[in-house]
Amino acid sequence: MSAVLWLLVALPLGAGAVLAVTGPRLDRWVPAAGVTAAVATLGAAVAAALLRPTARAPLFAGTEAGLAVDGLSAVMVVTVAAVTTAVLAFAVGEPGTRGDRGRFFGLMLLFSGAMLVTVTATTLGPLLMAWEVMGATSWALIGHRWRRPGKAAAADVAFLTTRAADLGLYLAAGAAMAGGVTTLRLDALPRAASPWLHVLTAGVVVAALGKSAQLPFSFWLSRAMQGPSAVSALLHSATMVAAGAYLLLRTAPLLETTGWAGPLVAWSGAVTALALGLVAVAQTDLKQLLAASTSAQVGFMVMAAGSHGVAGGTTQLVAHAATKSGLFLAAGAWLTALGTKRLPALRGAARTHGLVGAAFTVGALTLAGLPPLSLWAAKDLVLAAAR
Repeated sequence: MSAVLWLLVALPLGAGAVLAVTGPRLDRWVPAAGVTAAVATLGAAVAAALLRPTARAPLFAGTEAGLAVDGLSAVMVVTVAAVTTAVLAFAVGEPGTRGDRGRFFGLMLLFSGAMLVTVTATTLGPLLMAWEVMGATSWALIGHRWRRPGKAAAADVAFLTTRAADLGLYLAAGAAMAGGVTTLRLDALPRAASPWLHVLTAGVVVAALGKSAQLPFSFWLSRAMQGPSAVSALLHSATMVAAGAYLLLRTAPLLETTGWAGPLVAWSGAVTALALGLVAVAQTDLKQLLAASTSAQVGFMVMAAGSHGVAGGTTQLVAHAATKSGLFLAAGAWLTALGTKRLPALRGAARTHGLVGAAFTVGALTLAGLPPLSLWAAKDLVLAAAR
């Protein structure tokens, strides 16, 4: 069964690497190849979720690279693969992705593949590698149209902010080794000796809050809106921003062991949800509104991780991924059709473009928590755990 797991991560990473180095002469074939690779990855994800495979490979002396699909990661691999497939299908027709399509589709698959490694990693080694690949590919994707003013600078801000927070994972790995967890297994981290246990936990918390754009790191997410709409849809829903929340949900026993980390994480999520929710309602730019709401919605996942509400946090993560990817794709369609993302200029757009308007309305009602199309059940679970 381990072959299914290796195939799950090898498909997007291998196909992405090949497409990323193809020249402009093959641009006409790239979209079909990219979507085909994404569909194949989705099939492998469904198989992995059903079979629950594990895989191991030697890494360094005394440590190994471990991957596994369990209850939590089974949900995540299907979510990541499904959203990637939808986003790449949308990107086929997005004007902002035309020109050097091999690099764009290749990086999108590499980005998705890195997230799949992140959610299946059972040891810190492959987690760190995937974490780095995700950061590098996000920088290249946000700055895809780097010749336009401001695009490269926005990518730099996002990369440097998350990169600074990512150093926490290296601190965590070093503290784990010093604390006696030489295997670097995630489930063994709570057994690290004190005071290294507290250093380790602090590193994980900082890295996760930075990746998920929680306060005080949330400002980078608004700059990331300079990327193409397809990039925003993938980054905000099932990959990079979700990675930090997933890491906190995965390491919830570690947060509980220290005593202080759980309340700190829970309050960080709660404050971010409130503050960025207020920022969202003050926006006049549709993509900036969605960006602020992403930080706010991820705040619920973070609050769940700190409150031992793993089931509620995971439900919120999956529901938000589906909802926010649809909202960003609808926003991208309006941007393409109307040439603007300013809210006053979008008045009447839902009636003019009925299919996109219907899709956006369903997503907005879901995000607002209005039954029956709501995230309310997920938030109920989160709030019950916090209470």
